[in-house]
Amino acid sequence: MNIKDDWKKVKSVLEQGQASTVYCSIATVNPDGTPHITPVGTVFLRNDQSGYFFDHYAEALGKNIDQNPNVCIMAVNAGRFFWLRSLLKGRFVAPPGVRLYGKVGRMREATPEEIEKIEKRVKPSQWMKGARLLWSDFTHVRDIEFTHYKPITYPVMMDGMWPEHA
Repeated sequence: MNIKDDWKKVKSVLEQGQASTVYCSIATVNPDGTPHITPVGTVFLRNDQSGYFFDHYAEALGKNIDQNPNVCIMAVNAGRFFWLRSLLKGRFVAPPGVRLYGKVGRMREATPEEIEKIEKRVKPSQWMKGARLLWSDFTHVRDIEFTHYKPITYPVMMDGMWPEHA
């Protein structure tokens, strides 16, 4: 598997998964060595095997990254129509999910373009009080450099979806 060669597909699968659930799961390691998973709805991928997320208020996530920058980000398409259609056909209509592995950088100020992207993503829900409380005042991001990926696979219904050596 070559992340550079497969990036367009990997990016599409992650974005579909994130759209169906509103978040990606980011796995880090606690200082005591135990795993920690945080749902983050502010992950954005670029076209060069990198991305970023807004480090807004997930306290343990930032602390864990500061002591160990290795992460795994997972997104799974949880859309009911996606699963119903796949189950009826006896074959997935698209890859169901992906895991991305990489290293996260230090927190930095978000660029105006990054802020514009998050504001566009959350705008449809801003009329709700909870959405305004959760998804406003974004100012800082962390960059992620991805090194490799692993598709979410099932033993059946996936012929030809990923390279054979996946």
